[in-house]
Amino acid sequence: MKILQINSSVRRAGGNSTLVANSIVARLRAEDPAASVRVRYLASEPLPPQDDAALAALSTAAADRTAEQAARVALDDALIAEIQEADTLVLGVPMYNFGVPVQLKNWIDAIARAGVTFRYTEQGPQGLLVGKTVYLALARGGRHRDSETDSQVPYLKTVLGFLGMTDLHFIYAEGLNMGPDAVRQGLAEAEANLAAAFA
Repeated sequence: MKILQINSSVRRAGGNSTLVANSIVARLRAEDPAASVRVRYLASEPLPPQDDAALAALSTAAADRTAEQAARVALDDALIAEIQEADTLVLGVPMYNFGVPVQLKNWIDAIARAGVTFRYTEQGPQGLLVGKTVYLALARGGRHRDSETDSQVPYLKTVLGFLGMTDLHFIYAEGLNMGPDAVRQGLAEAEANLAAAFA
């Protein structure tokens, strides 16, 4: 099994979403000791946002790209190759101002490429990143699960499903800024979610 872990916390170490993601990976490796793990820290390896220059590079034929354009496309190509090769994804996703971190959004924009990770057909869009299992470690300061303040889960279900990834497991750690008792409860709930996902 090839595991790709994407940590999107702004903290290089110690982020709650990263800690939960690490727990998920530990559980996966316990089940498959031969599993390989590739970890990408989006805070220390920041990705550029999609902009006019990036779109121009993608729309220019490979033979006609400048060195700068070729380097820009190569960056996204490497990210796409990582996810194509992975059997299992583990995404560490903190909640920032009710949404996903910009670091994660930049990664999603980089891997979502028409004709490569999805395509349009006469029957509608078709995701090409199929056959993958995705675990999402959701860390929140408050409690948002199954409420109208949770914009993350609907967005992630939509965009990952659009790319062909529908085997999704959400592991929630909530209430982490609501005091020591809430932290203990939130982390215990995350462990219970994780146990249920692997039951």
